[in-house]
Amino acid sequence: MAFLRTLTRRRAISPTGGVIALCLVIAATFSCAATARAASANEYQIKAAFLFNFTKFVIWPPQAFADANSPFVIGVLGQDPFGSYLDETVRGERIANRPLVIERYHSLAEIKHCHVLFISRSEAGRLNQIVAGLKSRNLLIVSDADGGEGGVIIRFVTEGNRIRFKIDQQAAKAANLTISSKLLRLG
Repeated sequence: MAFLRTLTRRRAISPTGGVIALCLVIAATFSCAATARAASANEYQIKAAFLFNFTKFVIWPPQAFADANSPFVIGVLGQDPFGSYLDETVRGERIANRPLVIERYHSLAEIKHCHVLFISRSEAGRLNQIVAGLKSRNLLIVSDADGGEGGVIIRFVTEGNRIRFKIDQQAAKAANLTISSKLLRLG
């Protein structure tokens, strides 16, 4: 995992090498997942790296930020499966020259300014309700929960021992987000 962490560091990725680095992270992630048992700790270390890397390949409209100094927020709604992995992955990182902040939420009402929202499996029973409540936001919704009619932009799926993701381009368009073709090819 130290290898993954090193690759995901923003300062280690040049603008021209971003795609190559993402491919290396994805390949390393898949190889780690394939050789490791489906242990929850490894699964969420990998998903934390994915969440961080997604931020580099999605463009948010300017109105998604309160002002030029607003932080870039990754939120987790429901029971937090990441433990300290997500915090460790993004520690000291910046996205588009904005500090990266992790927030944890227990309800929709708590979500004020968020850019990437991971909806935990603990919220699977109300996934449609949550997505409907977030409909008008410029929010990259990511989940590994089963169910939901739509609105989850990136969904993690496990095939065998591999963690993959699927991208709903219509949901991204509805959220006014632009997903890089490089990420779309991998999804």
